[in-house]
Amino acid sequence: MTQNLLAEETSPYLLQHQDNPVHWRPWGEEAFEVARATGKPILLSVGYAACHWCHVMAHESFEDPEIAAVMNDLFVNIKVDREERPDIDTIYQASLQMLGEQGGWPLTMFLNHEGEPFWGGTYFPPTPRFGRPGFPQVLEGIAGVYKTEPDRVKNNTEAMRSGLQNLANAESGGDISVETMNSAAERLVQEVDMVHGGVGGAPKFPQPSFFDQLWRAWKRTQRTEYRDAVLTTLNQMCQGGIYDHLRGGFARYSVDNRWLAPHFEKMLYDNAQLIDLLTLVWQDTRDPLYGERIAETVDWVLKDMTDPEGGFASSLDADSEGEEGKFCVWSDAEIDQALGDDAALFKQTYDVSESGNWEEKNILNRLNSLRPGPPAREATLAKCRATLLEIRRQRIQPGKDDKVLADWNGLMIAALVNAGLAFEEPDWIAAAARAFAFVKQLMTADGRLRHSWRAGKLNHPATVDDYANMSRAALALYEATGDVEYCDAAIKWTDIADQHYLDKQHGGYFLAADDTPNLIAQSKSVVDNAVPAGNGTLVSVFARLFYLTGDLQFIERARRTIFAFSGELSRNIFPLATLLNGNDLMLHALQIVIIGTRGEAATDALLRALYDNSLPNRIVSVIAPDQTLPESHPAFAKGQIENSATAYVCEGQICSPPLRDPDALRADLATRK
Repeated sequence: MTQNLLAEETSPYLLQHQDNPVHWRPWGEEAFEVARATGKPILLSVGYAACHWCHVMAHESFEDPEIAAVMNDLFVNIKVDREERPDIDTIYQASLQMLGEQGGWPLTMFLNHEGEPFWGGTYFPPTPRFGRPGFPQVLEGIAGVYKTEPDRVKNNTEAMRSGLQNLANAESGGDISVETMNSAAERLVQEVDMVHGGVGGAPKFPQPSFFDQLWRAWKRTQRTEYRDAVLTTLNQMCQGGIYDHLRGGFARYSVDNRWLAPHFEKMLYDNAQLIDLLTLVWQDTRDPLYGERIAETVDWVLKDMTDPEGGFASSLDADSEGEEGKFCVWSDAEIDQALGDDAALFKQTYDVSESGNWEEKNILNRLNSLRPGPPAREATLAKCRATLLEIRRQRIQPGKDDKVLADWNGLMIAALVNAGLAFEEPDWIAAAARAFAFVKQLMTADGRLRHSWRAGKLNHPATVDDYANMSRAALALYEATGDVEYCDAAIKWTDIADQHYLDKQHGGYFLAADDTPNLIAQSKSVVDNAVPAGNGTLVSVFARLFYLTGDLQFIERARRTIFAFSGELSRNIFPLATLLNGNDLMLHALQIVIIGTRGEAATDALLRALYDNSLPNRIVSVIAPDQTLPESHPAFAKGQIENSATAYVCEGQICSPPLRDPDALRADLATRK
């Protein structure tokens, strides 16, 4: 069958290509069978809905009938949404790097009929430019080599096949000591730009796990350079153009070194991680700027990014009307017309000028006035922002990728719970619980999670990241509600991870399940990318389950995972923040037990005091007076004093005296790490 077969897909990215003259096929055995039957090589194109350069290549090449005709004549063409299939993307990004090319999207790989890669690249222009050959010339050259030089193709595939086996290799080791963690933080903080925040120069990514790691180092050591690195970065991001000052939410990254000009797409996973980090830091600083950014971003997520049934959508596009950032930028004249007498104040505050601050337009930012002004001034600015937001709503909206991904939802669920507890916002926790129920009920088939859902249709096997992040989300909800079903869900999901993802020979967990079809290699990594590494997250999940249940198997699983990857620290410490943060929790868990009844004033007052503190390693247990803790718990057999809600704070096997006064608990916790 020679036609475009994407119309039956649910991915918004794939549906963007359903009307291309290219005869696209979804990934699957049928496409490989066609390649075998015809003898044609496979052209694999991987991208995602919010990707600007994916749109560019689509408009230039995939919508061009002449280029499409060449593709259809010479190749079996497969289109993949990297967000739906991170397991596929990981394999072929690694393949491209073996060819000495830098990875990215769109990814363009050429495969044999078994799916083995032999050449590739990323974006190709329709005609030669940017020092790159034109896409038609690439197509004809690759097809010619495939047909006339089979030995050359075979040599390439064999070399890459050998290299891909290393995707599952990791440098093992032993325990990670506190000294090692502190040495890593000391090395990492040197890479932070202490003027503009962030790591290195342009482009700059938020890297929340990295700065979580530095925040934990500050709590452990009280060395102020770690705290300053985090605060400088958050201040700049919160006031920069990477933040949407009209609607809330952070863009994916900044193309410059001072957070002014974003790559305008907004991703669920970035905002989840930044809500979490900002909450943790706000609990220490009480900076109203952080509180505002958290509240505004949560409002955007709950109103603009939530499916009617409760799940969270994936992203907003960078482009509208075929132009990057058009939805978000302003001219000087537009501001004058919209705001009248208030325009001068607004333009001064938000860096608006006639010449513009980005490609002759203006990206709203407050980088020249990082701290809020007097209340009356801020009230006027808030009114101005509301006016501009209403005008912006009338513009053509960027596309929304409304598929629901289990791993990204897990990140947002945990973030909403943690922020809801800190800010006393039960509606945020309720929204998290609703999203959790969505994933647990609608994204489960045959007892196992699936990765993606859209329009009532489940798609694709779950990855280990799905199980790791949803287990973490379950334990956050367990802390917030005391509902044991959440803890049971985490235990069940980690058991499935052991059954289908565990590398039983070397430890650690593969990204894809052992029964995921049509993969030419298994990958296993502890490296953080845009999202935290699932293996690193599982360390913290196992550690938390151990402290909550007292079951030694969980601490053994945490250590087994650490051992599988700890040798990687000798290679590159930069992308291992989530592993190190999980190790920190395992070593320094702060077990806080409140013996009392949820909903009673005395118990709730102690809980309120607890969440007034920034405690990255807290493990909270609320135990009814007639319940008992595991025998291994340091507070085992401790009870209420004078039949009143009582708290105990335990580090290692040492617990505080009984604390009934919220202020006494607050003071005790203020001294903890």
